[in-house]
Amino acid sequence: MEMRLEHVNVTVPDPKTCAAVLCEVFGWHVRWEGEAKDQGFTVHVGDADSYLALYAPNAELQPMGNTYVRVGGFNHVGVVVDDLAATEARVKAAGFEPHSHGDYEPGTRFYFDGPHGIEFEVVHYD
Repeated sequence: MEMRLEHVNVTVPDPKTCAAVLCEVFGWHVRWEGEAKDQGFTVHVGDADSYLALYAPNAELQPMGNTYVRVGGFNHVGVVVDDLAATEARVKAAGFEPHSHGDYEPGTRFYFDGPHGIEFEVVHYD
């Protein structure tokens, strides 16, 4: 039985801006955008196999707080890349600060707090 993660849906205040940054950093593309649930707007950004659905409701957004202490909290998105150094350079060029670098099995990695405070873990498997 084959299994893969197809998408994750996350609420953001500005899906188009968030998508543009993620396209720049990860080389993704916008797969679809349009009207969504409850008169909101969504942008699907990713590659041919998987994507992030960036959703903005037609309502005032509330901060989530510390997601690591919330049941069902959304903590970070893990993205596998071919070239960790080149991706880190694009992250910095986009105005974000890489942190928590690590080199442990099964690969090397760093994190950054991206658009709208979404944390990304960027991983390269050797």
